[in-house]
Amino acid sequence: MINTEQTLTAFLPTIRAADWVAVDTEADSLHAYPEKLCLLQISTAAGDRLVDPLAGMDIDPLLDALAGHELIFHAADYDLRLLRKHHEFVPGAIFDTMLAARLLGMKKFSLGDLVETCLGVKLEKGSQKADWARRPLTPKMEDYARNDTHHLKPLADKLKAELIAKGRLAWHQESCARLIAESSQLPAADPDGVWRVKGSYVLNRPALAVLRELWRWRETEAIAANRPPFFILNHELMVNIAEVAAAQQPVAPLLPRYLSPRRRDGLAQAVKTGLAVPAAQHPEPQQRNGRRPTHAEHQRFLNLEKHRNVQAHQLDLDPTLIAPRATLGDLARDWDTHAAELMNWQRELLK
Repeated sequence: MINTEQTLTAFLPTIRAADWVAVDTEADSLHAYPEKLCLLQISTAAGDRLVDPLAGMDIDPLLDALAGHELIFHAADYDLRLLRKHHEFVPGAIFDTMLAARLLGMKKFSLGDLVETCLGVKLEKGSQKADWARRPLTPKMEDYARNDTHHLKPLADKLKAELIAKGRLAWHQESCARLIAESSQLPAADPDGVWRVKGSYVLNRPALAVLRELWRWRETEAIAANRPPFFILNHELMVNIAEVAAAQQPVAPLLPRYLSPRRRDGLAQAVKTGLAVPAAQHPEPQQRNGRRPTHAEHQRFLNLEKHRNVQAHQLDLDPTLIAPRATLGDLARDWDTHAAELMNWQRELLK
């Protein structure tokens, strides 16, 4: 484990000189709030190393060294967002083995499935939901973490050869570049949207005012307890409480038994605050996209969907890789505007 400035400094020449670098991350999103980067797994030809971002050392020199390489990931989306959000790191290029497998038409594309299918190696499972902030890591956790990157280079080589053979390497390169671009854009904070949890669209304006206060209370509790918000109160229950409270019905029967007296009092105060919001300040219900397509738009959608499905069948691809239904709907309404949002290979297949 690299967990001191000295061991990290000694490791940097290995990264800078490496012909290839495979990377993975572990966070504590199931155990803490807000989440944080807990572990970096890095493999090179020199071996597999674990880097501890929680050890109090500056990992920026390591990230700077990594930036000069095409990094091999599996399912890079979450890793890239985690590194961008917490360490402002955006790689210049990546090779995503999951994305490669999907573009090759593989139906099972988890790391374990791919390593077993392509390399004949069966990985041990069991630490996916571990608390990666714990120290020291158990030997089992360390082995699991190292296996996340140990096989990525030979796996990437095999998948890359198949992409070349099928003429799809350019698809993969463009898709990886799009993934980097999308993952590097942090969503803008929306104070009027962040509290609108799943299911809240059914609530009226007074209930939305209560829900907003419940969300604020839950957020404060989650941060104070360093626990994910759903451990405090889940979305469905928040919506139910808001609806019942706005109907002037008692909410106590809805409260789970695990809530402490202090939290029950805090929740009750949040409900009271929400009910006291003047009607003029009640949140507006969000408008759902309900415009019905015209007959011509619907026909264009059906034609596009049929063409997409034929192409996907011939290429043995998941049709949603070419374009999901929502994208087809946008294209049917305005091809010229939305076709520019497609990647080149997607646009060619839909012509």
